Amino acid sequence: MSETAGYMRFFPYETPYENQHEAMDRIHNALVRGQDVLFEGACGTGKTLSSLVPALEVAREQDKTVVITTNVHQQMRQFVAEASAITREEPIRAVVFKGKASMCHIDVGYEECQALRDNTRALVDAERDRTQLERRQRELLAESQEGDGGAADARSAVMDELQSIEDDIEDLAEQNVCEHYRNNLREDTEAFFGWLFEDVRTPDDVYEYADERQLCGYELLKEGMEGVDLVVCNYHHLLDSTIREQFFRWIGRDPEDIIAVFDEAHNVEDAARDHASRHCSERTFDSALDECEETDDPRAGDAANVLSAFRRALVETYEDSFGFGDRERIGENWEDVSVTNEDRRDDLTLAFLQQYSGQGIDGDLEAAMKLGQQLDEEYEEAYRNGESATRTECQTLQAAAFVSAWMNEGAKQGLYPVVSVTRDAGTDEIYGRAELYTCLPRQVTGRLFEEVYATVLMSATIQPFDVTEDVLGLSDPVTMAYGLQFPADRRRTYAVETPALFSSDRDDPAVQERVADAIRDAVRFTPGNALVFFPNYAEAERYADRLRRSDCEATVYLDEPGVAAEELRQRFVADGNGVLLTSLWGTLAEGVSFDGEDARTVLVVGVPYPHLDDRAEAVQDAYDAAFDGTETGWRYAVEIPTVRKTRQALGRVIRSPEEVGVRALLDRRYSKRAKSDLGKYSVNGTFPHDEREELIDIDPEKLKFAMLNFFGDHDAYEGEPPAP
Repeated sequence: MSETAGYMRFFPYETPYENQHEAMDRIHNALVRGQDVLFEGACGTGKTLSSLVPALEVAREQDKTVVITTNVHQQMRQFVAEASAITREEPIRAVVFKGKASMCHIDVGYEECQALRDNTRALVDAERDRTQLERRQRELLAESQEGDGGAADARSAVMDELQSIEDDIEDLAEQNVCEHYRNNLREDTEAFFGWLFEDVRTPDDVYEYADERQLCGYELLKEGMEGVDLVVCNYHHLLDSTIREQFFRWIGRDPEDIIAVFDEAHNVEDAARDHASRHCSERTFDSALDECEETDDPRAGDAANVLSAFRRALVETYEDSFGFGDRERIGENWEDVSVTNEDRRDDLTLAFLQQYSGQGIDGDLEAAMKLGQQLDEEYEEAYRNGESATRTECQTLQAAAFVSAWMNEGAKQGLYPVVSVTRDAGTDEIYGRAELYTCLPRQVTGRLFEEVYATVLMSATIQPFDVTEDVLGLSDPVTMAYGLQFPADRRRTYAVETPALFSSDRDDPAVQERVADAIRDAVRFTPGNALVFFPNYAEAERYADRLRRSDCEATVYLDEPGVAAEELRQRFVADGNGVLLTSLWGTLAEGVSFDGEDARTVLVVGVPYPHLDDRAEAVQDAYDAAFDGTETGWRYAVEIPTVRKTRQALGRVIRSPEEVGVRALLDRRYSKRAKSDLGKYSVNGTFPHDEREELIDIDPEKLKFAMLNFFGDHDAYEGEPPAP
């Protein structure tokens, strides 16, 4: 392979990174064959261009469209920058797409928008017909004045039709319309499309351009998407099957004409679950029952019968779950209630069957569905006609569809029934919801990967590849992995053998003291800022307090749940001698870079397993059943995602070849020499081979000497280094 390879026309810089040539070549060859690719690349690999450049070449050769997607805002900005650089070398038509909610100028929902579009288009079409008829009647008038007798009769017919159109316009003008979209239809918008493809425009750019001209940027963007080379979008445009179908239609492509590139692909598993799971709250049932009471439709009685029974069962289920003091402890976040049983259907279903009495659940649900569809059509018509200022969502339809799914699919493998409760902050009222939680993401992603031409899934932490294949439903993908390409002598990665922070040992004062000492040493011997990640926010707060009470000279910054982290990050970065403590499950563990001297050391304290609630157990059980292994569930659903999170956190530092830094894992479970003692509790073997080889086992007491020597060798200290 040489730099004259065809796809290099899309490479916007002078020289690729080391290994980037090879990665592009392998991905190009795979995409030509229509194969999927799993691509792990550490910082400095140039993953985005390694995937995007060959994908654009294959798309150009085979008349396809590349869709690159992420769920991380910073990566979205990176995609835009890379695509913009490409357009300066090889012209491409690129669109950056966001959902309607973030681009609407009048802030209406999807259903309202759809009705407004239809009304507006009908009005504009009628106005155009009127203009044509007025022109025609003037022509006929001139002909009749010249003595053409037939023209007078024709003009009379045109005048009758014109009056009819005037009446239609008068009626349509009283209905709800969107003036922004009306301007789209009435004005020449060619200038917009010329502007759009001069560069790679962000959704904010499009919104601002359209807002200044009283146009609808969202609809203009949709019109401009057909046949483009590249679309940048969010995960939900591909993972939600309904949105995906519309999305591909806007692009003007069939699924087999799409090359999909997923960035931060280690997040696809959880994102797929979120998109597939369905829920319905107690308040939706209340609204549905109100609808049934307000209509005189004969189906309302049957609909109310079945929906009220399910609502009563929902309340009974969560009320019965409360022990002494549980009700008072319910907060404003949803909290799950255990409802599953090993030998029979879940508690909510059993309670529903006891609560229901009537001619039959299926018959009542069918009546509820038909009533909901009828009411939904009436709400649509009322909004179109201007009888309602907003487009009402039919709650009966939503509730009936959910109960049908609950009864028909709730016992299927991979679906987990859940009941949750929350407290309304305004009324202090407790209410519940039912949810069908999807445990197996491949039920979502497998179909997508089968439909599209090919897929590239890239991440810094997508290994082990065989697990990703199983979990997401890929078939024989091409796999490749590239570690850090930066000079190895400019970094150290330690497995510090502090006590294993099992949950049962975290409150032990002696354990806390040893861990706190190691953290304090690491912070003291860091020539600059240090990042410290913990299994949760409570542990971060615990050790922040210990550092503040100690002789730690660095400024202690604590990231807290529910508090915007960006301002804190900026203050920390500007400090130059700070330590920032946070949860590994928070917003700072991935997608946020600490470049240059923003942070010189990163510590991960403990093995940050997620909270193992009933959902996590359900996912493990589903994986055990799907992949035939009693340990598979733990490995696939807990251990590997946890180590991936750890690896993401370690990647917050060492972001360029010039940087010098230390990465340390504080817990015996990471060390190689403790594997024989810890057995199945060791996580050392879960890391990829090259990362295991880089881990240096070290006693906590020796960490400060190792860091002093390392940073001293690189002249990283200003003035005299700290005394050990």
